[in-house]
Amino acid sequence: MALFVLGLVSFASWFFSMLAGAGSPLILIPLVSALCGSAAVPPVITLGMLLGNGQRSVFLWEKIDWRITAWYLPGAIAGGILGAYCFSLIQMDWLQWVLAIVLIALALYQWRTEKTEAVLRLEIKPWHFLPLAFLNGMGSALIGSTGPILNPAYLGYGLVKESMIATKAFHNTMLHIVKVVAYVYLGTMVQEHLVYGLVIGAAALPGNWLGQMVLRRMSPEQFKKAVLAFVAFSGLLMLGRQLTLVL
Repeated sequence: MALFVLGLVSFASWFFSMLAGAGSPLILIPLVSALCGSAAVPPVITLGMLLGNGQRSVFLWEKIDWRITAWYLPGAIAGGILGAYCFSLIQMDWLQWVLAIVLIALALYQWRTEKTEAVLRLEIKPWHFLPLAFLNGMGSALIGSTGPILNPAYLGYGLVKESMIATKAFHNTMLHIVKVVAYVYLGTMVQEHLVYGLVIGAAALPGNWLGQMVLRRMSPEQFKKAVLAFVAFSGLLMLGRQLTLVL
């Protein structure tokens, strides 16, 4: 029954995350934590995200932006390895607080610049993805996933709809491969984690397929609004979860 519920929630999370540019980890993390314990979250979510994002990369292969990918991969590999090593030593729960605040701040900043047409709009160059990928890789390895933290960067670079989904999915696939190898090598991924991760990945297939069908009908502006709204929602959700744990 637990695996059935996990598969059902995974299907829904992958479908909606296709339309908003991210979100499946934030929906799945609380459920995985309840089923397996908080220590299992990073390895289980990583394996599930590897399979789900790998599927998206195949579906939308021709939309991947290889220019920023060349800058992203070195940073993601280095950050993923370092983050996995730190995770094997100590879990940094305070990063959840930092990530929640950053997500909310990014959404408010982007909303303000859209409303006022300010010149302070995020203008991202390809080389910016090298340090961004390093920080994202570290955070992702430590807490399982950083959700839509880089979505404003992709939008600032000019990627929308299929091009953003495809590029981000390929980036995440490569990052999660590094993390899985590191978790296995460091002994933080066990056989039980594989079962739950495979269920998440299997349920992602129909969710991704149906999501891309709906995505084609969305306009670029609708997609941008959905992405920014989910960035803010993700931050508030994470902040609420941490406050609940404290109380």
